[in-house]
Amino acid sequence: MGINTESDITANIQIGPTDLGMVRIFVEADGIEIPMDFDPEEAEEIAEEIKAAAIAARALKTG
Repeated sequence: MGINTESDITANIQIGPTDLGMVRIFVEADGIEIPMDFDPEEAEEIAEEIKAAAIAARALKTG
């Protein structure tokens, strides 16, 4: 499965700080739980990538 492959899988995502000073992205789908911990700098890089992808997607949608 690639980035452009559509899927019928639904998932829940939670994002928040942990008590150890990390940022956790927690994904749950079909009984599978995936906790991913990042240091704050990595989390900021991920946030920047998400924002850049949103801008690119918006440009494709309106273009």
